[in-house]
Amino acid sequence: MFAPIVILIRNLIGKPEFTQLRGKLIAHHSKTITRFCNWIGIERTQRQNLIRLARDNGKRLGLLA
Repeated sequence: MFAPIVILIRNLIGKPEFTQLRGKLIAHHSKTITRFCNWIGIERTQRQNLIRLARDNGKRLGLLA
């Protein structure tokens, strides 16, 4: 779904910069999930499952193209 946009951005800014930006966004997303889980009291293993679910959804949506 988002793959064409992701590929276009990667081609516009260059692969090294895109990879760096992607890493920062993934890290920020994982930290946000962790803060949310800590706030509502979700255990570490459940949090890891949520992060994996986010990764799998990103793949399915084409965000990890």
